[in-house]
Amino acid sequence: MATSVSNPRLALTFIIITLTIDAMGIGLILPVLPTLIREITGADLGQAAVWGGIMTTIFAGMQFIFGPIVGSLSDRYGRRPILLGSLFVVAVDFVIMGMAQAMWLLILTRVIGGIATSTQSTAAAFIADISPPEKRAANFGLIGAAFGVGFVLGPFIGGALGEFGPRMPFFAAAALAAINMVFGYFVLPETVSREKRRPFDLKRANPFGAFKSVGKLEDVQRLLVIAFLYEFAFIVYPVVWAYFTPERFGWSEWMVGVSLGTFGISIAIVQGFLIRIIIPKLGVRATILYGFIFNTGIFIALAFITNGWLVLALTPISALGAVVVPALQGMMSQRAGDDQQGELQGVITSAKALALIISPLVMTQLFFLFTREGGTYQPGAPFLLSAALVLACLIVFVTRKRRTDVTG
Repeated sequence: MATSVSNPRLALTFIIITLTIDAMGIGLILPVLPTLIREITGADLGQAAVWGGIMTTIFAGMQFIFGPIVGSLSDRYGRRPILLGSLFVVAVDFVIMGMAQAMWLLILTRVIGGIATSTQSTAAAFIADISPPEKRAANFGLIGAAFGVGFVLGPFIGGALGEFGPRMPFFAAAALAAINMVFGYFVLPETVSREKRRPFDLKRANPFGAFKSVGKLEDVQRLLVIAFLYEFAFIVYPVVWAYFTPERFGWSEWMVGVSLGTFGISIAIVQGFLIRIIIPKLGVRATILYGFIFNTGIFIALAFITNGWLVLALTPISALGAVVVPALQGMMSQRAGDDQQGELQGVITSAKALALIISPLVMTQLFFLFTREGGTYQPGAPFLLSAALVLACLIVFVTRKRRTDVTG
């Protein structure tokens, strides 16, 4: 049942901006991170990729641990205080990143940032609060659209301001987070009434307890496995792209930023607009199947194409497969009650974060192994692994027992 909000447009605007800033925490640093790591450590590009993978894994580890905790806290205390408090921490975290002079401090900021941006589960729960069940899948597309916009702004800001030094982009992101916090203070309502608030229980709120709790919901365990495998595969873009494209095509930081920006714009269009046409026409189940098949083909193509201009042209087309996550999220949300949306979204965040813990280490090590001197040369190897994982998602999805409801 959807909660009534006096000014839903302003509230949704705040949520979208918040998620965009969260995405910028990833996209912003992609063009400048290799340079910054090499500046601090003196490492070569391959070693910088490994450091980048470690930092991403630490960031994701915090989201894995705190996603369900923060989601359950929002079920108990409401969405508003959790979201506003996180923006304050994010702003401080970006300032620290901009001032960092040592790897240990950069790593510490990934710990802080991972905890602070665990509120994406709270933002998703807010969207579930104000959306009727049949529109949740399409509205969850706004989350992907916001992350797509963040991927546009992040690389472009990172690439442009990076011309003034690899630290400048972080101060701009800190200012955006602080401004949005002030905006949210005035426009964000509370959507969790006192009647719907569920007592906080740490045994249930920790990742394993939360997985056990939501796993009792019909079909959710299998859908979470699919979400994990798919996220593991899709992470190849942000984790490997900044290393893969310079290696194979000789791209500059600017070209890396342009390509990621193009990809982000395309994802925003697909998940913010096209998904609202695709899901009503195909249904949620067929939409997910289409996404799996399409992405498998794209990953295989990226693994073998050697023409940089062709890959750049393929970048916006590849985003047409970005319909899977919101469709899966809507399918799972249908199976949870109003007092469990924060917990469910926290578990989904943890499943994605678990993939983000493991995938960067696997993908960057795979890239290193297939680009090192004296070994088999195939920089596209991570994309072949992603294709295999998406095929596994397809198999798990089609062998599940179907449920007859609005989601299929």
